[in-house]
Amino acid sequence: MKNRLKVLRAERGWNQSDLAEKLSVSRQTINAIETERYDPSLPLAFAISHLFGLPIEQIFLSETGQPPA
Repeated sequence: MKNRLKVLRAERGWNQSDLAEKLSVSRQTINAIETERYDPSLPLAFAISHLFGLPIEQIFLSETGQPPA
């Protein structure tokens, strides 16, 4: 699933380790999400949404680049 995680993280000046610590996951998990090799669980997606103060639909996009249906 496409996502804006890398851009949102960079806008805040966080590296992958910073974000991983804030979400209580590994840096490798953040890397896998950013490179679209791993789709986060629903609880993790909600945690990411809460951390960035954005709806899930503004962070995660379908393969067409549109919010998930």
